[in-house]
Amino acid sequence: MHDQHIEEYFAEFEPPEGLRAELLRREILLTGGTDIVHNRTVSEVTGQIPHDRWRRFATQHLSFPEELSKPQPDLVVMERGRCQGSGWLVPASDVTLLLEVVSLRSADRDYGLKRSLYAAGRIPAYLIVGPYDARCVLLTEPDGAGEGADYEVQRTVSFGVPLRVDALGIKLDTSPFGTLPAVTRHRRP
Repeated sequence: MHDQHIEEYFAEFEPPEGLRAELLRREILLTGGTDIVHNRTVSEVTGQIPHDRWRRFATQHLSFPEELSKPQPDLVVMERGRCQGSGWLVPASDVTLLLEVVSLRSADRDYGLKRSLYAAGRIPAYLIVGPYDARCVLLTEPDGAGEGADYEVQRTVSFGVPLRVDALGIKLDTSPFGTLPAVTRHRRP
């Protein structure tokens, strides 16, 4: 299928009730509902971002130049005055920070595929909140292109330690973030 056909199909695609859809490097991914800890974390982060300067959108699709992807991060933050039009896509160039809260199913994508995708899209700051290991990873200074793109600076803090987010001019209080029990994987002998 040609890239244009994929984009057209995705634009018209309506996921089944209770699922959300993302287009990630030519692959359509459906994911289920979120945990209360996840939603509370997104709410806590949103509440700490000054409303007078920043727009904060939950689950908003993004568009990237030169990339066949339409991800839907948990939170999109942009300066007021940016993205004044309408439609279902926010241009990556209008975004200042993206947040992903890790779930069991999303960990590989959040720490790998989306890290590369967001860096390639020149997103200034990418915040990953991990309730399973009780830590936050803030990535800044995107560099590179395509699948080889990455962030040059990574700052990691445990929950309870404030996290300076220079892109937004705030110090994020991570102490109210909830945790989830670590996963034990059973191996067969």
